[in-house]
Amino acid sequence: MEDKNLKEELFKEIKRRGLLEQEEEEDDSDNTEDTDEGDGELYKLPSKTIKMLTDRLKDEYTAHYFYRAATNWCRDKNYKKAAEFFQKEAKDELKHAQKIQEYMTDFNIIPQIPQAPIDHKFDNLIEIVYGAYKMELGLMKAYNKDSQDLFSEDITTFDFLTEFREIQKGAVVEYNDLINGSELVDTKDKFQVLYFEQTYFQ
Repeated sequence: MEDKNLKEELFKEIKRRGLLEQEEEEDDSDNTEDTDEGDGELYKLPSKTIKMLTDRLKDEYTAHYFYRAATNWCRDKNYKKAAEFFQKEAKDELKHAQKIQEYMTDFNIIPQIPQAPIDHKFDNLIEIVYGAYKMELGLMKAYNKDSQDLFSEDITTFDFLTEFREIQKGAVVEYNDLINGSELVDTKDKFQVLYFEQTYFQ
């Protein structure tokens, strides 16, 4: 009888101090962790991120085809330095597209490669420079906006885009310099344009 009373008093004291509820909560949290582990769910990029990356993938392929067409045009017109310059640009754009696709597959997304414009025609070298500047500036703004939109939702992809923001900033500055150089010559004078090409395309 004494043992029974002692047990009842002890149980009341445990309940009064809230120790019983605490133990039950700890048990519940352990069960939750066990349920989450090994459930077979792999992290995938959010749909918003996938759309953004797919759009930028299209832009990178568009840039590749633009520079590929510019290379061909310059080779045909015997602008050898410019042809070499744009050929390197075309290769770089393919590398950028590859990096985006590898990032997507790393997070269990098979990229859907969008169809990019491939028909680019040019009348002169200066036109190509201005076209490239407009394209690179647009891509820089797109990467900046994507990064802003993703900062609070997908910091991992925000970090991934850091490299692309830097690349685009450098490209815009590079073509800005070429445009400034082109303004020093008479673009209607073929010999001055050739001098511009020999001087500014490295």
